Amino acid sequence: MPDRLAVRKTYKLYVGGAFPRSESGRSYEITSAEGRFLANAAMASRKDVRDAVVAARGAFAKWSGATAYNRGQVLYRAAEVLEGRRAQFVDEVAASEGRDRDDAAGTVDAAVDRLVWYAGWSDKIAQIAGSANAVAGPYFNFSVPEPTGVVAVLAPQSSSLLGLVSVVAPVVVSGNTAVVVASEDAPLPAITFGEVLATSDVPGGVVNILTGRTAELAPVLASHMDVNAIDLHGAAAGAATDLEQAAAENVKRVLRRPDAEPDWRADPDPHRMLAFLETKTVWHPMGV
Repeated sequence: MPDRLAVRKTYKLYVGGAFPRSESGRSYEITSAEGRFLANAAMASRKDVRDAVVAARGAFAKWSGATAYNRGQVLYRAAEVLEGRRAQFVDEVAASEGRDRDDAAGTVDAAVDRLVWYAGWSDKIAQIAGSANAVAGPYFNFSVPEPTGVVAVLAPQSSSLLGLVSVVAPVVVSGNTAVVVASEDAPLPAITFGEVLATSDVPGGVVNILTGRTAELAPVLASHMDVNAIDLHGAAAGAATDLEQAAAENVKRVLRRPDAEPDWRADPDPHRMLAFLETKTVWHPMGV
C-alpha cells in the first residue's frame, strides 16, 4: 500500500461561535518544540480583533443574564467535551510544549479539573464577594458582584492549554465574555479548545480565540474603547507598561503581567475571578 500524502491543516480563528478566515488572509506555521511542522494557523489582524470584540459584546447581555448555576453547567459540559478529546490534547500539548506523554497527560487532566473547579464556583462567588451591609436606617443595603463586560485575555505563552484554561475560565464563569489571544508559538491546543467550546453548550461569542502575533494584537485590545478589562499575562515584559497606559484611556480594569510564570499545577486562586467583577451596592426600603 503506498504511503499517504500528509494532509497539512490550516486552522481558522474562532469568533462568534464560527470559524472565519483571518481578514488579512495571512497564516503562519505552527511547529513543535523540536521544530517539526504541525499545522498552519491564521494570523489575526486588527479587523479580526474588532470583529471579536463585537461578537463578545453581542453575547454579553444573554451570558451575564443567565443564572450562575446555568453558567456552571455550561463550563462543566465544556470539561466533559475536553476530556472526550483527551488523547488529541495529550498529543498537542506534548508536541507544543516539548513534554513527554505522561507529563502532557497530567497537564490535560489538570485543565479538565480546572474547568470543573471554576464551574463549581459559579453560584458561590456572590456569597464570597457580596455582603449585606449594616446601615442606620430602615433599609436593606446589599453589595453584589457583577461582571465587568468584555475582557481581553493575553494567554500565557508557555502553558498552551492549562495556562489558557486557568485565565479564561475565571473570566467567563462570572458572566463576562472574552477575546483571547492564544500563545503565539504554541497555539494548537488553544485552537482545539475553540473546537471544544463550539461543540459544547458555550454560546457563540462568549469566548473568542485569536491566533497570531501577540505584539500586534495586544495594543489594539488595550486601546479598544469597548473592551472593559484586560489580562496582560501573556504580554512581553517590555510591552506591559505601554499596554497599561493604553488601557487607562477608558479606565479598563487591568490584571497586570506577573513577574514570574506561576505554577499552573498549583491550586487555583478564587480571587482571580474578582479581578473582573464590579461591586454594585443597592439600597432597598424595609417592608412595614
